Amino acid sequence: MTTRDELESYLATLLEVDRFKDYGPNGLQLEGRPQVRKLVSGVTASRAFIEAAAAAGADALLVHHGLFWRGQDGRLTGWLKQRVAALIGHDLNLFAYHLPLDAHAELGNNAQLGARLKLAVEGRFGEQQLGFVGSPPQPLTAAALAALLQFRIGRAPLVVEGDGRPIRRVAWCTGGAQGWFEAAVAAGADAFLTGEISEPQAHLARETGVAFYACGHHATERYGVQALGAHVAQLFDLEHEFIDIDNPA
Repeated sequence: MTTRDELESYLATLLEVDRFKDYGPNGLQLEGRPQVRKLVSGVTASRAFIEAAAAAGADALLVHHGLFWRGQDGRLTGWLKQRVAALIGHDLNLFAYHLPLDAHAELGNNAQLGARLKLAVEGRFGEQQLGFVGSPPQPLTAAALAALLQFRIGRAPLVVEGDGRPIRRVAWCTGGAQGWFEAAVAAGADAFLTGEISEPQAHLARETGVAFYACGHHATERYGVQALGAHVAQLFDLEHEFIDIDNPA
């Protein structure tokens, strides 16, 4: 067991939250009961996740996508009011970590996805050094990498194969990092993995020869929050459960 304040302090230090420029607040987003015995982790603080965590006996929720984002007008109405009301009604703490969780060298989304794919990390790229660059144990064809992704994350990626070169160097950044494709090309990648694709990336893949894999925003961001939850649960002797609310996006 631990306290809400001890957990918040430890996570802030571990994830170095103060060094990131982010799209919303990292840390404790909603205050609940002071004692934490059970931690439930998940990707997004949706109403379905909140209710499932409450039913599982959670004291605190740990997510990658919290409730509050830059550009919101601050009114608690509609879906946001319903989520906040569910948290308050169940007296739950909500901890959310966005870019700090993407970036962590061991427990982060990118580190954990790379580990699942057995990619040896060789460097970083992109804004705030969030993107990872590395290599597979042996060169892969575009089809072999697609098959590996489907096997390891349980979802077939959308693939634009590029020029068919052997894939020796891979760049990746989980979630919605399709805008980083050109930075991945500049980093020397033969393939780029992320969660989503937009219209320009298909043309860029064909013109640069670098393969593009859209593997699912939710699908690529399931692993960091699980690893972080397991880590803090072991450290503070907490019960931990990961609840995955399926999302096709």
